[in-house]
Amino acid sequence: MSVSAEAHLPRVRFGLRPNRGLLLGLSTIRVVAVGAAAVLLVAGLVGAGGAGLAATALLWVPLLAAAFVTWQSRPAAEWAPVVGHWALRHAAGQTRYRARLGRPRPAGTMALPGDAAALRFYTDPASGACMIHDPHRQTLAAVVRVTHPAYILLSPGQQQARVAAWGRALAGLAPSGTCACIQLLESTVSDSGEAIAAWYETHRSRRPGWAPDQYRHLLSRAGMGATTHRSTITLSLDMRRAARAIRNAGRGMAAAAQILRGDMYALEFGLREAELRLEGWLDEDDLSVMVRHAYDPFPVGSDRGWARRRLANAGPTAVDERWDCLRHDSGWSTVLWVSEWPRIDVPAHFLHGVVFAPGVRKSICLLARPLGAAEALRQIRKEKTEMLTDAATRARIGQIADLSDNQHFADVAAREQALICGHADMAFSGYITVTAPSRPELTGAVAQIERAATAAACETQVVYGAQAQAFVAARLPLGRYTA
Repeated sequence: MSVSAEAHLPRVRFGLRPNRGLLLGLSTIRVVAVGAAAVLLVAGLVGAGGAGLAATALLWVPLLAAAFVTWQSRPAAEWAPVVGHWALRHAAGQTRYRARLGRPRPAGTMALPGDAAALRFYTDPASGACMIHDPHRQTLAAVVRVTHPAYILLSPGQQQARVAAWGRALAGLAPSGTCACIQLLESTVSDSGEAIAAWYETHRSRRPGWAPDQYRHLLSRAGMGATTHRSTITLSLDMRRAARAIRNAGRGMAAAAQILRGDMYALEFGLREAELRLEGWLDEDDLSVMVRHAYDPFPVGSDRGWARRRLANAGPTAVDERWDCLRHDSGWSTVLWVSEWPRIDVPAHFLHGVVFAPGVRKSICLLARPLGAAEALRQIRKEKTEMLTDAATRARIGQIADLSDNQHFADVAAREQALICGHADMAFSGYITVTAPSRPELTGAVAQIERAATAAACETQVVYGAQAQAFVAARLPLGRYTA
């Protein structure tokens, strides 16, 4: 692509991640730690002078260190809830899961570990889609598989049209206020290579020769480690916000499915406008194959039998959760959170190097929650009020304002201007799940993906202490939104 063509490519820039706190950018737990340290310091000094100050230093020094010493770009005090929750789950045996194959399960359950065990599935007779019901979060989700030509090979004009059409497709789901989440999942999955081998056997020349023999030999060898990319979009309905519409439709799961179908049709129209090809909404067989692929990425032998599985037994056989990774059936996985997106102008395909990282089995998940205009404006007003209050407090105590504060305010003002002009606002988060057949290979694959993310102007962090929950949200197409 020429330099002049690159100059006309659509470019985007993400705002700084909000880092608001209770006081002067400090989170609630850090303010509590600093306050407790100050109380102990003053009490020791007033009660016994220098000796009391030295005696209480055993308490207030660790508290101050916990408030200001960071690890993995996070203060030590903010790690306390994470470590405590992990320790409790580990002590209670909740980090280890074994499927009970001989025990019957309730009808409609998905045989998943952890809090995902509550998920139910429902087959919609009208669309044939298998819908996922989360009774705790009160959501109902459907999954559609899409295919698309290589974006990077399109002309600048076509790329611009694709980006604009995709933005309109997402924005069209916000006004209803019933869309809980949109999950975009791009996965690298194993491929037996049988389809391309069968196509070659059908279309090849029947003349014997050296070249056909060598090509068949190449196809047989390539099938051992072949992979393919699969893209899905999960649309989730917020049943609480759609409660009135569900009551008017007759109540029950059938009524909720009817309301969700309205959003499904709207999404289909938007995707076609964006020139994405829909392969259909996934039924129970298709969804069970995806769940099984996620937990058993390196199966022994052929995977033809997976298509005959049902969601009731497609879950994992064994799962062991570690502090920074997850061991499941035939693989090891680590979930990375995209903590910072590019803060410079980048083309829309800035994640190309991550998506096509060679030799790495991974999935990229983007969870987007549409915000209604009123909710988005309230959130923006709250953020602006907090920024102005912090700025006034810093000026009063003589603290110098940072350039990052000005950039945060400019980003919030830009969001407000876009809302006033009629655009939709979305809260989104991104995750990358890296999978390998062994722990040493997983370490190398994670390092490679982290380098690729850095080259794409992104920052990633391992989801410590919550790998099992993060895996369900980022690797399975269930539309489970995480803040």
